[in-house]
Amino acid sequence: MIPRKWRTRLWQERITAYCFLLPDLLGLFIFVFLPIVYAFYVSLHDWDALNPMKFIGFDNYVSLSKDADWWHSVGKTLQFTVVYVPLLFCLSLGSAVMLNALRGKTVSTARTLFLIPYAITSVISAIIGMYMLDPRNGIVNEVIKFFGGQPQQFLGSPGQALYSIVAILLWINVGYNMIIFLSAIKEIPRDYYEAATIDGASRWQIFRRITFPLLKETNTFILIVTTIGSFQVFDQIMVMTKGGPASSTEVSVVYIFKQGFQLLNMGYSSALAFVLFLLIFCLSLVQMKLFSAKD
Repeated sequence: MIPRKWRTRLWQERITAYCFLLPDLLGLFIFVFLPIVYAFYVSLHDWDALNPMKFIGFDNYVSLSKDADWWHSVGKTLQFTVVYVPLLFCLSLGSAVMLNALRGKTVSTARTLFLIPYAITSVISAIIGMYMLDPRNGIVNEVIKFFGGQPQQFLGSPGQALYSIVAILLWINVGYNMIIFLSAIKEIPRDYYEAATIDGASRWQIFRRITFPLLKETNTFILIVTTIGSFQVFDQIMVMTKGGPASSTEVSVVYIFKQGFQLLNMGYSSALAFVLFLLIFCLSLVQMKLFSAKD
């Protein structure tokens, strides 16, 4: 017998909504929550993926606290995040504002050009970027030489490699985030802009007083997602530098990969992965608290 309250319109809408959410919730549980729990379980063992696990408690966590290479990789990850996230945010938002001001077929053409690097798979985009930054025949160095500059080593230089990867990732991801910003800008009522224009507001004042404040939720989403992505960047680095030269691009995920799949320290790498998850989780909570707080 179905309870009477479940037959009301409100409850039917709720049940329908939960039915639509159920596949995603199951996917998150199976492919996200369970692997996190299993990684923590594995982190409590000494395991080389070939022999049976040996329970060692929290010894792996004690070891990682003293691992200078691990903390070096965390520092590289933070350096990458501090450079990459603000640049991606500003370039995406700026591109969206400029595209919003365009009219006619130019908008569609510009959006397509921005999205092409993102539409290509990450590995192919990384290979293209690697050839663009080739120190001998790369197009970037050819442009530099054309204007009378000196060719650069880019991915071959410990001081330039990380920033070169940042540049390639910006080229890949600006278009996707720009589309998100552009969609949010389109949702802002045109009446606000018309009233501000009549009052004599400049374009900067309109952006500062209308556009940016009304993009608050989108700003928060972009910042959180791009920060999480910056902590998880892996495939482009493995394709372009493999963590080198001289460990200058060995971010946390690359170090975890080497520990787990090259050295077969599966228990230790699981402990590193779980600590990285905690760092990302705490950082996301801080961002949500800072950027989602009501004025």
